[in-house]
Amino acid sequence: MCGITGWVSFRPDARDSRDARDTRDARDRARVIEAMTAALTPRGPDAGGVWLDEHAAIGHRRLSVIDLAGGVQPMPDRPDAPTAVLSYSGEVYNHHQLRARLRQLGHTFHTRSDTEVVLRAYAQWGESLADHLDGMFAFAVWDAREQRLLLVRDRLGVKPLFWAAVDGGLAFASEPKSLFSHPEIHPRVDADGLREAYSLLFNTGPTVWSGVREVEPGGLLVLDRGGIRERRYWQLEAGVHGDDRDTAVDRVHHLVSGAARAQLEADVPLCSLLSGGIDSTVLTALLADELRLREGPDARIRSYAVDYSDQAEQFTGDVLRTGHDTPYAIEAGAHIGTDHSTVVLDPRTLLDPEHRTAVVVARDSPIGVGDMDTSLYLLFGEIRRHSTVALSGEAADEVFGGYPWFHNPKALAADTFPWLLVTGDEAAMPLNPDLGLRIGEFRDDTYRAALAAVPHADGESPEEHRQREMQHLSLTRWLRQLLHRKDRLSMAQGLEVRVPYCDHRLVEYAFATPWALKSFDGREKSLLRAAGAGLAPESVLWRPKNHYPATHHPDYNRGLQNMARDALNAYGGRVRDLADETRIKPCLDTPPEQLQWGHRLRLERVVDLALWLEHHQPELAL
Repeated sequence: MCGITGWVSFRPDARDSRDARDTRDARDRARVIEAMTAALTPRGPDAGGVWLDEHAAIGHRRLSVIDLAGGVQPMPDRPDAPTAVLSYSGEVYNHHQLRARLRQLGHTFHTRSDTEVVLRAYAQWGESLADHLDGMFAFAVWDAREQRLLLVRDRLGVKPLFWAAVDGGLAFASEPKSLFSHPEIHPRVDADGLREAYSLLFNTGPTVWSGVREVEPGGLLVLDRGGIRERRYWQLEAGVHGDDRDTAVDRVHHLVSGAARAQLEADVPLCSLLSGGIDSTVLTALLADELRLREGPDARIRSYAVDYSDQAEQFTGDVLRTGHDTPYAIEAGAHIGTDHSTVVLDPRTLLDPEHRTAVVVARDSPIGVGDMDTSLYLLFGEIRRHSTVALSGEAADEVFGGYPWFHNPKALAADTFPWLLVTGDEAAMPLNPDLGLRIGEFRDDTYRAALAAVPHADGESPEEHRQREMQHLSLTRWLRQLLHRKDRLSMAQGLEVRVPYCDHRLVEYAFATPWALKSFDGREKSLLRAAGAGLAPESVLWRPKNHYPATHHPDYNRGLQNMARDALNAYGGRVRDLADETRIKPCLDTPPEQLQWGHRLRLERVVDLALWLEHHQPELAL
């Protein structure tokens, strides 16, 4: 996993001019790309490099995972007078198969890296190479011969890729902070950006930053002298599904195990995130079985879970959590035979301003989930002491229908995004109504557009039609913010997290599967439960959905309230100007031991807004 950055401009190259000013401009270009690249150092702590030619400046930071000695980037197609240069982030899991095919087509390889496979695939197929890649990736190819920049992002949007216009072209980066090292791009936020951030609709394309956009998941962007062209090379389709129950269960087992097997490759220590839920347990069991096949019956995969020092005594259920994870995670680890560790955090540690700031800096956004983000960041930091790659059960709920809104009649009947019934305005940091953002209207318009994008099969029943909408909304919106969270917080610690349930073949199959098959046992995730039979303890297989844990310690709530009071006066009082203080004050006045999850998250977002403003110093054009 790595960080990529750079820009292309078709202005005349300053290096061709002979006066001192133009020579200085050429040196400035080098300093700019070096600064943009340095901003991504946490994503790639092992190495970095830049490459420049007449119209392109390309940077790369590397986290070495496969072929540690090879795979140096930016990677040219040949050492002298290259015709194409690649800066690549991610993992292509079918690179062995592609390498064999490309060799048959006449290509020669000099490294074992998947990076070189992507570069040779571009030489063979041009922008159509995206159709041949299985994995999580974001990359840029500068084609010097064609004078063309190609940006490509993986199908589900696991890896991030942002861009912004510059004079004569565009700049790109894995994170916005890198773009802001370019002299023409500034951290500016307008009303549209605040709507994007605080509406909780998780659009892809526009961002909180004015002028900064994302390449769409499953999308690519081409820049040449004719301008910018964007297109989708992959998107969800309704598909045709004729499998019976037993065939569907077998097919899911095959697809999940195949994804797990493909993603186990690494030349560095690897582990699994094991929460004690069905998603991570089934995945970890498959990984453990595959590892024993490869390395012998005594091989054990490392697994990790997170807990808080107060959970055993102070756990209380809320709208997202029905039980304490740790006993289930320990039971699952013993059942599978992992080398299991529980990272126990002191809730007071989550109040440390240094940790909170690091999380907000990593996100480049004021919107997060407070202590859950900070604890995940600290968990990844602890894991990074022993492993460079971790595998996660993210996306199983979206793929197999695990969220309550798939099963709740009220959510199914609601004329809005289903997660707003859980998070809604109670959890959103309320903005000052004088800003005139009209978030309610924005949500309504966006919801109608989102439903219009859902593909449907002929002859769907009303139930099937609605469930198709719910799954599409979950996979194309809700999942995006979870992947964004996991990528940013893991990469801030130099840890690569892989997500096998995002394998596009599994996603395609599940999306086309009728709802009756997805819920045949009257519960959530029926297909995964049946496919995982024998891989997980019965207690885990039948355990209700439980979200990422949060602390319940009154001392944390008390400290959070104090931080929020201070935050309202931060950034020259600008936080108080942006926030609706009348709706925040009751959260501040509630006794700490009685503070509910939704109102606590409201305070978390006040604190994060202050930290975001203070660190990024954005221009507020409101």
